[in-house]
Amino acid sequence: LKANDKGKIKIKKIEDNTAAEVEILVHLPSGLSPDKTIDALYAFTSCESSISPLGCVIEDNKPLFIGVSEMLRRSTDNTVQLLKQELEIKLGELEEQWHFASLERIFIENRIYRDIEEEETWEGVIKAIDTGLQPHIKHLKRAITEDDIVRLTEIRIKRISKFDIDKAQQKIDALEEQIAEVKHHLEHLIAYAITYFTRLKNDYGEGRERKTEIRVFDDVDATKVVIRNTKLYVNREEGFIGTSLRRDEYVGDCSDIDDIIVFTKAGKMMVTKVDTKTFIGKDIIHVAVFKKKDKRTIYNMVYKDGAKGPSYIKRFAVTSITRDREYDLTNGNKGSVVLYFSANPNGEAEVVTVNLRQAGSIKKLKWDIDFADILIKGRASKGNLVTKYPVKRIELKEKGV
Repeated sequence: LKANDKGKIKIKKIEDNTAAEVEILVHLPSGLSPDKTIDALYAFTSCESSISPLGCVIEDNKPLFIGVSEMLRRSTDNTVQLLKQELEIKLGELEEQWHFASLERIFIENRIYRDIEEEETWEGVIKAIDTGLQPHIKHLKRAITEDDIVRLTEIRIKRISKFDIDKAQQKIDALEEQIAEVKHHLEHLIAYAITYFTRLKNDYGEGRERKTEIRVFDDVDATKVVIRNTKLYVNREEGFIGTSLRRDEYVGDCSDIDDIIVFTKAGKMMVTKVDTKTFIGKDIIHVAVFKKKDKRTIYNMVYKDGAKGPSYIKRFAVTSITRDREYDLTNGNKGSVVLYFSANPNGEAEVVTVNLRQAGSIKKLKWDIDFADILIKGRASKGNLVTKYPVKRIELKEKGV
Protein backbone atom coordinates (compact mmCIF):
# COMPACT_ATOMS: atom_id res chain seq x y z
CA LEU A 1 0.00 0.00 0.00
CA LYS A 2 2.87 2.39 0.75
CA ALA A 3 4.34 1.73 -2.69
CA ASN A 4 0.92 2.41 -4.21
CA ASP A 5 0.52 5.63 -2.23
CA LYS A 6 3.94 6.82 -3.38
CA GLY A 7 3.05 6.13 -6.99
CA LYS A 8 5.65 3.38 -7.44
CA ILE A 9 2.99 0.86 -8.49
CA LYS A 10 -0.66 1.06 -9.49
CA ILE A 11 -3.23 -1.07 -7.65
CA LYS A 12 -6.99 -0.95 -8.06
CA LYS A 13 -7.80 -2.71 -4.77
CA ILE A 14 -6.53 -5.36 -2.37
CA GLU A 15 -8.61 -8.20 -0.86
CA ASP A 16 -7.27 -9.96 2.24
CA ASN A 17 -8.94 -13.40 2.39
CA THR A 18 -6.42 -14.85 4.83
CA ALA A 19 -7.82 -17.63 7.03
CA ALA A 20 -6.01 -20.89 7.76
CA GLU A 21 -3.73 -20.04 4.86
CA VAL A 22 -2.53 -16.67 3.59
CA GLU A 23 -4.54 -15.43 0.60
CA ILE A 24 -4.20 -11.84 -0.59
CA LEU A 25 -5.69 -10.80 -3.94
CA VAL A 26 -4.26 -7.76 -5.72
CA HIS A 27 -6.53 -6.25 -8.39
CA LEU A 28 -4.78 -4.21 -11.09
CA PRO A 29 -6.15 -1.40 -13.25
CA SER A 30 -7.15 -2.34 -16.78
CA GLY A 31 -4.25 -2.62 -19.21
CA LEU A 32 -1.51 -2.96 -16.58
CA SER A 33 0.94 -5.84 -17.00
CA PRO A 34 0.74 -8.42 -14.15
CA ASP A 35 4.35 -9.52 -14.77
CA LYS A 36 5.65 -5.97 -14.52
CA THR A 37 3.60 -5.39 -11.36
CA ILE A 38 5.03 -8.54 -9.76
CA ASP A 39 8.56 -7.30 -10.48
CA ALA A 40 7.60 -3.91 -9.04
CA LEU A 41 6.30 -5.58 -5.86
CA TYR A 42 9.71 -7.23 -5.42
CA ALA A 43 11.47 -3.92 -6.08
CA PHE A 44 9.41 -1.60 -3.86
CA THR A 45 7.88 -3.78 -1.13
CA SER A 46 8.97 -6.45 1.34
CA CYS A 47 7.76 -9.32 -0.84
CA GLU A 48 11.37 -10.41 -1.04
CA SER A 49 13.73 -10.00 1.91
CA SER A 50 17.37 -10.99 1.73
CA ILE A 51 18.38 -12.98 4.81
CA SER A 52 21.97 -14.03 5.44
CA PRO A 53 21.80 -16.35 8.47
CA LEU A 54 24.91 -16.69 10.61
CA GLY A 55 25.31 -19.32 13.27
CA CYS A 56 27.40 -18.90 16.40
CA VAL A 57 29.48 -21.88 17.50
CA ILE A 58 32.13 -22.27 20.18
CA GLU A 59 35.59 -23.12 18.88
CA ASP A 60 38.64 -23.16 21.17
CA ASN A 61 36.44 -21.66 23.91
CA LYS A 62 35.68 -18.66 21.68
CA PRO A 63 32.51 -17.72 19.77
CA LEU A 64 32.81 -18.17 16.02
CA PHE A 65 30.24 -16.88 13.52
CA ILE A 66 29.90 -19.02 10.42
CA GLY A 67 27.39 -19.38 7.61
CA VAL A 68 24.95 -22.22 7.14
CA SER A 69 27.04 -23.83 4.39
CA GLU A 70 30.17 -23.83 6.56
CA MET A 71 28.20 -25.14 9.54
CA LEU A 72 26.76 -27.93 7.40
CA ARG A 73 30.21 -28.78 6.04
CA ARG A 74 31.70 -29.02 9.52
CA SER A 75 28.76 -31.06 10.80
CA THR A 76 29.01 -33.43 7.84
CA ASP A 77 32.78 -33.83 8.31
CA ASN A 78 32.18 -34.62 11.97
CA THR A 79 29.53 -37.22 11.06
CA VAL A 80 31.94 -38.84 8.60
CA GLN A 81 34.58 -39.11 11.34
CA LEU A 82 32.04 -40.60 13.76
CA LEU A 83 31.01 -43.16 11.15
CA LYS A 84 34.68 -44.00 10.64
CA GLN A 85 35.13 -44.55 14.38
CA GLU A 86 32.04 -46.77 14.50
CA LEU A 87 33.32 -48.86 11.60
CA GLU A 88 36.75 -49.20 13.21
CA ILE A 89 35.15 -50.31 16.48
CA LYS A 90 32.94 -52.79 14.63
CA LEU A 91 35.94 -54.09 12.69
CA GLY A 92 37.83 -54.65 15.93
CA GLU A 93 34.88 -56.51 17.46
CA LEU A 94 34.45 -58.72 14.38
CA GLU A 95 38.16 -59.54 14.27
CA GLU A 96 38.05 -60.49 17.96
CA GLN A 97 35.06 -62.76 17.31
CA TRP A 98 36.87 -64.34 14.36
CA HIS A 99 40.02 -64.77 16.45
CA PHE A 100 38.27 -66.61 19.29
CA ALA A 101 36.04 -68.64 16.94
CA SER A 102 39.20 -69.83 15.19
CA LEU A 103 40.89 -70.60 18.52
CA GLU A 104 37.83 -72.48 19.74
CA ARG A 105 37.77 -74.62 16.60
CA ILE A 106 41.49 -75.41 16.92
CA PHE A 107 41.07 -76.20 20.62
CA ILE A 108 38.17 -78.61 20.12
CA GLU A 109 38.97 -80.04 16.68
CA ASN A 110 42.50 -80.99 17.74
CA ARG A 111 41.31 -82.14 21.20
CA ILE A 112 43.81 -79.94 22.96
CA TYR A 113 41.53 -80.00 26.00
CA ARG A 114 42.79 -83.56 26.66
CA ASP A 115 46.31 -82.21 27.21
CA ILE A 116 45.25 -80.59 30.49
CA GLU A 117 43.76 -83.70 32.12
CA GLU A 118 47.01 -84.67 33.83
CA GLU A 119 47.99 -81.13 34.84
CA GLU A 120 47.76 -80.36 38.57
CA THR A 121 48.53 -76.59 38.56
CA TRP A 122 46.96 -73.64 36.80
CA GLU A 123 50.26 -72.66 35.28
CA GLY A 124 50.58 -76.14 33.89
CA VAL A 125 47.12 -75.96 32.33
CA ILE A 126 47.92 -72.66 30.63
CA LYS A 127 51.24 -73.94 29.34
CA ALA A 128 49.74 -77.20 28.03
CA ILE A 129 47.06 -75.38 26.07
CA ASP A 130 49.57 -72.87 24.68
CA THR A 131 51.85 -75.70 23.58
CA GLY A 132 48.98 -77.56 21.94
CA LEU A 133 47.85 -74.49 20.00
CA GLN A 134 51.21 -73.46 18.55
CA PRO A 135 51.26 -75.80 15.52
CA HIS A 136 47.85 -74.51 14.35
CA ILE A 137 47.95 -70.71 14.79
CA LYS A 138 49.99 -69.47 11.82
CA HIS A 139 46.86 -68.15 10.05
CA LEU A 140 45.67 -66.09 13.03
CA LYS A 141 45.74 -62.29 12.74
CA ARG A 142 47.32 -61.65 16.14
CA ALA A 143 49.30 -63.40 18.84
CA ILE A 144 47.60 -65.55 21.48
CA THR A 145 47.36 -63.98 24.93
CA GLU A 146 46.85 -65.58 28.31
CA ASP A 147 43.32 -64.17 28.37
CA ASP A 148 42.58 -66.14 25.19
CA ILE A 149 43.75 -69.36 26.85
CA VAL A 150 41.72 -68.59 29.98
CA ARG A 151 38.58 -68.22 27.84
CA LEU A 152 39.27 -71.63 26.27
CA THR A 153 39.35 -73.25 29.72
CA GLU A 154 35.88 -71.86 30.38
CA ILE A 155 34.31 -73.85 27.52
CA ARG A 156 31.93 -76.39 29.03
CA ILE A 157 32.13 -80.12 28.32
CA LYS A 158 28.56 -80.08 26.98
CA ARG A 159 29.56 -77.52 24.34
CA ILE A 160 32.60 -79.60 23.41
CA SER A 161 30.54 -82.76 23.03
CA LYS A 162 28.03 -81.04 20.74
CA PHE A 163 30.64 -79.14 18.71
CA ASP A 164 29.92 -79.17 14.97
CA ILE A 165 32.99 -78.47 12.83
CA ASP A 166 30.95 -77.49 9.75
CA LYS A 167 28.82 -74.98 11.68
CA ALA A 168 31.95 -73.54 13.28
CA GLN A 169 33.51 -73.03 9.85
CA GLN A 170 30.30 -71.41 8.57
CA LYS A 171 30.44 -68.97 11.48
CA ILE A 172 34.06 -68.12 10.68
CA ASP A 173 33.22 -67.64 7.00
CA ALA A 174 30.31 -65.33 7.92
CA LEU A 175 32.60 -63.28 10.14
CA GLU A 176 35.14 -62.99 7.33
CA GLU A 177 32.42 -61.67 5.00
CA GLN A 178 31.40 -59.07 7.57
CA ILE A 179 35.03 -58.07 8.09
CA ALA A 180 35.50 -57.64 4.33
CA GLU A 181 32.34 -55.52 4.16
CA VAL A 182 33.46 -53.22 6.98
CA LYS A 183 36.89 -52.81 5.39
CA HIS A 184 35.20 -51.91 2.10
CA HIS A 185 33.15 -49.22 3.87
CA LEU A 186 36.30 -47.80 5.46
CA GLU A 187 37.99 -47.64 2.06
CA HIS A 188 34.93 -45.89 0.55
CA LEU A 189 33.98 -43.77 3.54
CA ILE A 190 32.27 -40.91 1.64
CA ALA A 191 30.01 -43.26 -0.31
CA TYR A 192 29.16 -45.03 2.96
CA ALA A 193 28.31 -41.68 4.59
CA ILE A 194 26.03 -40.74 1.68
CA THR A 195 24.22 -44.08 2.02
CA TYR A 196 23.90 -43.43 5.76
CA PHE A 197 22.32 -40.00 5.23
CA THR A 198 20.02 -41.39 2.53
CA ARG A 199 18.85 -44.11 4.90
CA LEU A 200 18.17 -41.52 7.60
CA LYS A 201 16.07 -39.51 5.15
CA ASN A 202 14.10 -42.57 4.02
CA ASP A 203 13.50 -43.81 7.57
CA TYR A 204 12.77 -40.52 9.34
CA GLY A 205 12.18 -37.94 6.58
CA GLU A 206 8.44 -38.38 6.18
CA GLY A 207 6.66 -35.33 7.56
CA ARG A 208 9.93 -33.43 7.84
CA GLU A 209 10.23 -32.32 4.22
CA ARG A 210 11.79 -28.93 3.51
CA LYS A 211 9.19 -26.17 3.42
CA THR A 212 11.43 -23.51 1.90
CA GLU A 213 13.17 -23.31 -1.45
CA ILE A 214 16.82 -22.50 -2.06
CA ARG A 215 17.15 -20.24 -5.08
CA VAL A 216 18.82 -17.06 -6.21
CA PHE A 217 16.34 -14.32 -7.04
CA ASP A 218 17.03 -12.30 -10.13
CA ASP A 219 17.87 -8.68 -9.41
CA VAL A 220 14.94 -6.45 -10.28
CA ASP A 221 15.91 -3.11 -11.81
CA ALA A 222 13.58 -0.67 -10.11
CA THR A 223 13.79 1.83 -12.96
CA LYS A 224 12.38 -0.77 -15.36
CA VAL A 225 9.30 -1.66 -13.32
CA VAL A 226 8.40 1.60 -11.58
CA ILE A 227 5.29 3.40 -12.74
CA ARG A 228 6.10 6.59 -14.64
CA ASN A 229 4.28 8.92 -12.30
CA THR A 230 5.57 12.34 -13.35
CA LYS A 231 6.32 14.41 -16.46
CA LEU A 232 9.67 15.72 -17.65
CA TYR A 233 10.14 19.15 -19.27
CA VAL A 234 13.06 20.97 -20.86
CA ASN A 235 14.03 24.58 -21.52
CA ARG A 236 16.53 24.02 -24.32
CA GLU A 237 17.73 27.59 -24.69
CA GLU A 238 18.37 28.25 -21.00
CA GLY A 239 19.64 24.72 -20.35
CA PHE A 240 17.21 23.53 -17.66
CA ILE A 241 15.39 20.19 -17.27
CA GLY A 242 12.95 19.13 -14.54
CA THR A 243 9.46 18.10 -13.54
CA SER A 244 8.36 21.59 -12.47
CA LEU A 245 8.97 23.37 -15.81
CA ARG A 246 5.36 22.99 -16.92
CA ARG A 247 5.47 26.10 -19.14
CA ASP A 248 8.36 24.70 -21.18
CA GLU A 249 8.68 21.86 -23.71
CA TYR A 250 7.25 18.50 -22.63
CA VAL A 251 9.76 15.64 -23.07
CA GLY A 252 7.85 12.60 -21.79
CA ASP A 253 6.71 10.66 -18.75
CA CYS A 254 9.22 9.45 -16.19
CA SER A 255 9.42 8.25 -12.61
CA ASP A 256 11.00 10.06 -9.69
CA ILE A 257 13.86 7.53 -9.57
CA ASP A 258 14.82 7.73 -13.24
CA ASP A 259 18.11 9.05 -14.59
CA ILE A 260 18.02 11.57 -17.45
CA ILE A 261 20.62 11.82 -20.23
CA VAL A 262 21.18 15.26 -21.79
CA PHE A 263 23.27 16.47 -24.76
CA THR A 264 24.12 20.11 -25.53
CA LYS A 265 25.09 22.01 -28.69
CA ALA A 266 28.63 22.40 -27.34
CA GLY A 267 29.13 18.62 -27.48
CA LYS A 268 28.71 18.03 -23.75
CA MET A 269 26.80 15.11 -22.22
CA MET A 270 25.54 14.54 -18.68
CA VAL A 271 23.38 11.99 -16.86
CA THR A 272 21.56 13.25 -13.80
CA LYS A 273 18.75 12.22 -11.45
CA VAL A 274 15.25 13.46 -12.09
CA ASP A 275 14.56 16.59 -10.07
CA THR A 276 12.19 19.52 -10.07
CA LYS A 277 14.70 21.77 -11.86
CA THR A 278 18.31 21.09 -12.85
CA PHE A 279 20.72 23.22 -14.89
CA ILE A 280 22.68 21.24 -17.47
CA GLY A 281 24.05 23.74 -19.96
CA LYS A 282 22.64 26.10 -22.55
CA ASP A 283 21.41 24.96 -25.96
CA ILE A 284 20.19 21.45 -25.13
CA ILE A 285 19.81 19.37 -28.30
CA HIS A 286 18.57 16.07 -26.82
CA VAL A 287 17.09 14.85 -23.53
CA ALA A 288 15.63 11.44 -22.62
CA VAL A 289 15.26 8.89 -19.83
CA PHE A 290 18.59 7.07 -19.51
CA LYS A 291 18.68 3.28 -19.61
CA LYS A 292 21.73 1.86 -17.90
CA LYS A 293 23.73 -0.75 -19.87
CA ASP A 294 21.70 0.10 -22.98
CA LYS A 295 23.75 -1.12 -25.94
CA ARG A 296 20.82 -0.85 -28.33
CA THR A 297 20.46 2.93 -28.41
CA ILE A 298 23.06 4.43 -30.76
CA TYR A 299 23.83 8.14 -31.03
CA ASN A 300 24.88 9.56 -34.41
CA MET A 301 26.78 12.84 -34.36
CA VAL A 302 28.73 15.25 -36.58
CA TYR A 303 30.70 18.01 -34.83
CA LYS A 304 33.12 20.79 -35.68
CA ASP A 305 36.41 20.55 -33.83
CA GLY A 306 37.09 24.04 -32.49
CA ALA A 307 36.02 27.38 -33.95
CA LYS A 308 37.82 26.88 -37.27
CA GLY A 309 38.73 23.21 -37.18
CA PRO A 310 37.63 20.27 -39.34
CA SER A 311 34.39 18.35 -38.90
CA TYR A 312 34.15 14.76 -37.69
CA ILE A 313 31.46 12.08 -37.73
CA LYS A 314 31.00 9.40 -35.04
CA ARG A 315 28.57 6.79 -33.73
CA PHE A 316 28.55 5.64 -30.13
CA ALA A 317 26.52 4.06 -27.34
CA VAL A 318 26.34 5.18 -23.71
CA THR A 319 26.22 2.12 -21.46
CA SER A 320 27.71 3.35 -18.19
CA ILE A 321 28.54 6.74 -16.73
CA THR A 322 29.21 8.60 -13.50
CA ARG A 323 26.12 10.54 -12.53
CA ASP A 324 26.33 14.37 -12.66
CA ARG A 325 29.70 14.28 -14.43
CA GLU A 326 30.04 16.31 -17.63
CA TYR A 327 31.46 14.38 -20.59
CA ASP A 328 32.93 16.09 -23.66
CA LEU A 329 32.02 14.24 -26.86
CA THR A 330 34.31 16.43 -29.01
CA ASN A 331 38.10 16.75 -28.94
CA GLY A 332 37.73 19.37 -26.23
CA ASN A 333 38.87 22.36 -28.29
CA LYS A 334 37.26 25.70 -27.53
CA GLY A 335 34.48 26.66 -29.90
CA SER A 336 33.53 23.08 -30.82
CA VAL A 337 29.90 22.69 -31.83
CA VAL A 338 27.56 19.83 -32.79
CA LEU A 339 26.45 20.14 -36.41
CA TYR A 340 24.14 17.14 -36.46
CA PHE A 341 22.78 14.79 -33.79
CA SER A 342 20.27 11.92 -33.59
CA ALA A 343 19.36 9.31 -30.97
CA ASN A 344 18.35 5.92 -32.37
CA PRO A 345 16.63 3.47 -29.97
CA ASN A 346 17.22 0.54 -32.32
CA GLY A 347 20.60 1.54 -33.68
CA GLU A 348 19.23 3.05 -36.89
CA ALA A 349 21.69 4.61 -39.34
CA GLU A 350 20.33 7.45 -41.48
CA VAL A 351 21.72 9.14 -44.58
CA VAL A 352 22.52 12.87 -44.31
CA THR A 353 23.52 15.54 -46.82
CA VAL A 354 26.52 17.75 -46.04
CA ASN A 355 26.42 21.31 -47.44
CA LEU A 356 29.64 23.36 -47.42
CA ARG A 357 30.02 27.13 -47.45
CA GLN A 358 31.33 28.66 -50.67
CA ALA A 359 35.00 29.31 -50.06
CA GLY A 360 37.80 29.74 -52.58
CA SER A 361 37.94 27.18 -55.36
CA ILE A 362 35.97 24.35 -53.67
CA LYS A 363 34.21 22.43 -56.42
CA LYS A 364 32.19 19.88 -54.43
CA LEU A 365 29.88 21.73 -52.05
CA LYS A 366 27.37 18.96 -51.39
CA TRP A 367 27.47 15.18 -50.84
CA ASP A 368 25.75 12.40 -48.89
CA ILE A 369 27.06 10.42 -45.93
CA ASP A 370 25.54 7.13 -44.74
CA PHE A 371 25.94 6.56 -40.99
CA ALA A 372 25.78 2.81 -41.69
CA ASP A 373 29.31 3.13 -43.08
CA ILE A 374 30.60 4.46 -39.74
CA LEU A 375 31.74 1.99 -37.10
CA ILE A 376 30.17 2.22 -33.64
CA LYS A 377 32.88 3.11 -31.12
CA GLY A 378 33.13 4.54 -27.62
CA ARG A 379 31.80 7.98 -26.76
CA ALA A 380 35.37 9.30 -26.32
CA SER A 381 36.43 8.39 -29.85
CA LYS A 382 37.47 11.24 -32.15
CA GLY A 383 35.46 9.97 -35.12
CA ASN A 384 36.10 10.02 -38.87
CA LEU A 385 36.99 13.15 -40.80
CA VAL A 386 34.08 14.60 -42.80
CA THR A 387 35.72 17.73 -44.20
CA LYS A 388 38.31 20.35 -43.31
CA TYR A 389 36.19 23.09 -44.88
CA PRO A 390 33.44 25.11 -43.13
CA VAL A 391 30.05 23.34 -43.10
CA LYS A 392 26.97 25.39 -43.87
CA ARG A 393 24.43 22.82 -42.71
CA ILE A 394 23.73 19.08 -42.52
CA GLU A 395 20.30 17.82 -43.57
CA LEU A 396 18.55 14.50 -43.08
CA LYS A 397 18.11 12.85 -46.46
CA GLU A 398 16.90 9.36 -45.56
CA LYS A 399 15.79 7.95 -42.22
CA GLY A 400 17.59 4.92 -40.87
CA VAL A 401 16.07 1.47 -40.59
